[in-house]
Amino acid sequence: MATALLGRVPELAERLARRIRDEVDAYRDEALVPPDSLRESCESNVEVPLLHLAGRGSPVNRATARETGRVRALQDVPLSDTLRAFRIGFEFVWAELIAEARDAHDVSSRTLVALSSEMWRQVGAYSDAMTASYRETAAELLLQREHERSVLVEALFTGVIADQTTLWETARILGLPAAGPFIVVAAAVPAPGREALPGIEATLRTEHLPSAWRLLPDQQIGVLSVPPVSTEAAALRALEKSAARVGVSPPYDSLRDTPQALHYARLALAGLPAGRPGVARFDDNPVAMLVAAAPVEAARVARTVLSRILDLPDEERERLVETLEQWFAAAGSAAEAGRLLYCHANTVRYRLRRVEELTGRSLQDPCAVADFRAALQALRVVPEGTLPGNSA
Repeated sequence: MATALLGRVPELAERLARRIRDEVDAYRDEALVPPDSLRESCESNVEVPLLHLAGRGSPVNRATARETGRVRALQDVPLSDTLRAFRIGFEFVWAELIAEARDAHDVSSRTLVALSSEMWRQVGAYSDAMTASYRETAAELLLQREHERSVLVEALFTGVIADQTTLWETARILGLPAAGPFIVVAAAVPAPGREALPGIEATLRTEHLPSAWRLLPDQQIGVLSVPPVSTEAAALRALEKSAARVGVSPPYDSLRDTPQALHYARLALAGLPAGRPGVARFDDNPVAMLVAAAPVEAARVARTVLSRILDLPDEERERLVETLEQWFAAAGSAAEAGRLLYCHANTVRYRLRRVEELTGRSLQDPCAVADFRAALQALRVVPEGTLPGNSA
């Protein structure tokens, strides 16, 4: 029976290919599975079990099934559809064997039962081989695509891609629109190799915010598409849910400007107090951005303005610096600063006079107030032990 069918393999393969196209969704798309590819696969997978039943092939020869799995994974055919096509193929071969037995051979029921057992054993063996090969290839493709995606994101952030056509192609591959507005995010990682914002790409996708990310030893950086203003707010809410220190660039329109936007995002990150989680937008605090952009100069500003305060004993120094910070947070209201500090407004006023005496600057002078603000911001981002002239 098998030998008789081997002489009809091309015709059987053509009929099987048509049936699979009719019954399996993915195979209807000839751009996905070209006709020649399907026909060759059908011919090979029809021939192998028939050769085995005819005593002309090894029962462990599963190379054809593995090749089918590899090719379908490369063609991005779903595994479920590939398995369905495989089952249809074996059912087809079995039906042809039964028809051959009925029409041309005197075959007993006992022989058919034995034959059916052998056929379904082959179904399991060949399906397992095909599935294993499909999954191996799919895993390799995933790693390859992730590597390619990572390289493209890196090229975007470093400015290697400048040609507009290449930028459009890069945006398409990364799932980003060709035009903005975009924002760049820079988040400090808790340890090398660990994400600062685990699952952020999937989270943003649920908000219909496409993004592309790159993990560096010290930072996780990403570019996000935020077309309407409301989506930027949604992105910030998603970022705020993490316990990470995150800097966000101003919006920009062309992917060509991504390297500059990354610089702004990193400055925003640097402007956050060390060790405290939070999200800082570059545009929210211009003074902080200036300080972060020039840390050496900022340290000198802090020492110049607050020199005598910084040289005080720890407890007194911290009390005066905190009072000054809360006075700024209270928009210059001693009463509100007292509420924040859990002390009387007169206590706040006394401490502020002490600050004025030690620094020689008046909090009634706008220029002096600006100096104090810059110096306090510098204390946030510059380790105290590195301040010029610090006795520590």
